[in-house]
Amino acid sequence: MDHRFQVSLRGVIDLLSHHLYSSPGVYVRELLQNATDAIRARQLLEPGHTGTVRLELMEKQDGSPPTLLFSDDGVGLTEEEIHRFLATIGESSKREVLAARRNDFIGQFGIGLLSCFMVCDELLVVTRSARGDGRTLEWRGRHDGTYAVRESEHPLDRPGTQVFLMSRPDTTEWFTPERLRHLARHYGGLLPFPVQLTAGGRTERLNPDGPPWRHEYESVSERRKALLAYGRDVFGTDFIDCIPLRSTAGDVDGVAFVLPASPHFNARQKHRVYLKHMLLSESAENLLPEWAFFVKCVVNANALRPTASRESFYEDESLALAREALGQCLRKYLVELAHEDPRALQRLIALHGLSVKALALDDDDFYRLVVNWLPFETSLGVMTLADYRRAHPVVRYTPTLDGFRQVARVAGAQGLCIINAAYTHDAALLEKLPQVVPDAQVERFSAADLPQSFEELTLDEREAVFPLVRMAERVLAPFRCGVVVKKFFPAEVPTLYSADAEGTFRRDAERARDESDDLYAGVLEGMMAAAGGDQAQLCFNLHNPVVRRLAAVADRELLKLSVEMLYVQALLLGHHPLNAQEMALLNQGLLGLISAQLGDGGGEGNEGGGGSGSRGFH
Repeated sequence: MDHRFQVSLRGVIDLLSHHLYSSPGVYVRELLQNATDAIRARQLLEPGHTGTVRLELMEKQDGSPPTLLFSDDGVGLTEEEIHRFLATIGESSKREVLAARRNDFIGQFGIGLLSCFMVCDELLVVTRSARGDGRTLEWRGRHDGTYAVRESEHPLDRPGTQVFLMSRPDTTEWFTPERLRHLARHYGGLLPFPVQLTAGGRTERLNPDGPPWRHEYESVSERRKALLAYGRDVFGTDFIDCIPLRSTAGDVDGVAFVLPASPHFNARQKHRVYLKHMLLSESAENLLPEWAFFVKCVVNANALRPTASRESFYEDESLALAREALGQCLRKYLVELAHEDPRALQRLIALHGLSVKALALDDDDFYRLVVNWLPFETSLGVMTLADYRRAHPVVRYTPTLDGFRQVARVAGAQGLCIINAAYTHDAALLEKLPQVVPDAQVERFSAADLPQSFEELTLDEREAVFPLVRMAERVLAPFRCGVVVKKFFPAEVPTLYSADAEGTFRRDAERARDESDDLYAGVLEGMMAAAGGDQAQLCFNLHNPVVRRLAAVADRELLKLSVEMLYVQALLLGHHPLNAQEMALLNQGLLGLISAQLGDGGGEGNEGGGGSGSRGFH
């Protein structure tokens, strides 16, 4: 035997109020949507019909809760439609025609009227159908799930619907003139037919202007000024520019406002979205592409499908096409700036560089337009890519921050311009350059490449530094580090440690091995054995006074100690973490230097340990 589900209306209302709708005030939105759909349905029967929605607040002299009369001159309901649509959760009076004319109506779920039970315990609906027999019918629904239908004793003189809501004592705050005025303007301010409020004997129209982006203006500057003022009123922000939006997919139009400050890259902007000129959501996130976080927009959509809560859109093909079309509008705006106002584009990039970079990676044509305007941090200061390429035919970059720190100071002193591509998207943008600009040359750069640009020693200088090189090779052999002496700037840098990618990996693996248990250490030993690449290198700088004096030191123990300390210093200056063996070297070296100084009584005048040497550099 089959049984029917039993539905608790009070439970459904609790679900609506706590989980589906954002606040009880959405009852005004639901009634506006029902009235809007009723007027549009009547316009299908009578194309010349304009329609009006009226709100009348009836406050009681005895202080009892007020009553709100919400009326429209739409298509109305027949008795059969009353039973079918007002008393069946999940049915919609628009269901049958939606298959043929899905885009004519807002509501599609048959639950909108239930939102009224969040603010009242009983609803009275008085209606006369434009398609019926001329009778006026009353439907009285209660929050306990019961309802009654009868013919009204007070017939309406024309088709339409009236909804009477008597406030509960605990919801009177939603029935004040100020609250109703705000809610009706908020949700229905762009409706194309009059929405009127009568309260305290005074009637006012709440939506006199319509969408501002559809108005005619005397000039482009007047239009821009008016739209920016509208954006300030809607979002409370002084935007720096506005962009027209239009998509035939979803029949979407509106305006995007450029933010005056850059939000976090992962932030998703929340937009104000209208459906059939009724406010759908103030926090829609899925309307624009993810890279478009530098704008907030106000749009109206006529042919996108709302979710059940009517506060967002379903992810479907129409929404995807609309999102792509609106993204193209933003692309067009940026392209026009690149051609017509490059300074404005530079200001925009300074504010919203991440978004512009993301778009450039996604679109080759846009990449060509903006890549030369993008600023990059280099070893010679911040400069645009165009300025860089004018002075340096080969674009050299480091993809990591540590890599840039290791080379920036020394490279800059040699006149080498190296880009710090550790920032989001920078490395990908530079690697894309040869694919889009055929004559461009791009190379990765590391500390291992620096010695190639250093000045070689003369034959006499090589002979003079030979004892230093021989001692350094013996000291650094356990660390898999070679030795070379060259001349480079700045002169105050005594040594430079460099390693290729494999060498850097090996150092990291060694450090991890020292901190791991036996099993994991064995795995790392195998990985290090398989690692290839050249050994690391410590380059001594003969322009440095300490190195020049050190080359003349005859004391082998002092020379050994000095090489060890210069090696550790080079690692630290290059932001290389020390492994256990190198930490021990540092500790022993410090103690050795202290001991050496104490041993000769303080050693004033013996700076650099350059005591007895026969080969001095002057």
